[in-house]
Amino acid sequence: MKKYQAIVSTAMIALVLASCTEPKGSESAESEVASETKEAAETTESRPSPLMVKQGKVAGKTIKVQYGSPAVKERELWGDLVPYNVVWRTGANEASFVELAEDVTVEGKKLSAGKYSLFTIPKESGPWTVIFNSDWELEHGHFQYDEKNDVLRVEVTPVWGDTSQESLSMEVENPGIIIRWEKLKLPISIK
Repeated sequence: MKKYQAIVSTAMIALVLASCTEPKGSESAESEVASETKEAAETTESRPSPLMVKQGKVAGKTIKVQYGSPAVKERELWGDLVPYNVVWRTGANEASFVELAEDVTVEGKKLSAGKYSLFTIPKESGPWTVIFNSDWELEHGHFQYDEKNDVLRVEVTPVWGDTSQESLSMEVENPGIIIRWEKLKLPISIK
């Protein structure tokens, strides 16, 4: 009887140990990818200004934008949180960037295919300056901005509405890239 109990106990221990090992082959790889994806999503969700990626076509040309999307949170934005006449990263956290699959014209000026950080200089009145800068991987936004890397600067007239949008958005839609936040609409024409 003791021999039988020893065999059953050994078999039970073997089963428990076998169930604790990682799956082999593609199941292990799939669970690892799922885990990394979940961690990335949790990191993004825990950011006060979520990382957003938008992609679309304008005039048949593919455009992608990536930006941190801050919220108004009852703050005074223009001229306070976002000062006038100072380079703004146009979003939150790291610099926002635009990826162009092919050459385009922005507000009538040529811009080659590639990736560019996107900055603006807000103004209290009149057109804003929109900047495309070749240094697109800036971890700290405008704190690392260097004007010598500007590839293109254009002037864009903001439109102020009556309704307010809580979170900043950048949409790829006609006429190009439209930035909206609070009562601002900044339509950057791309062809």
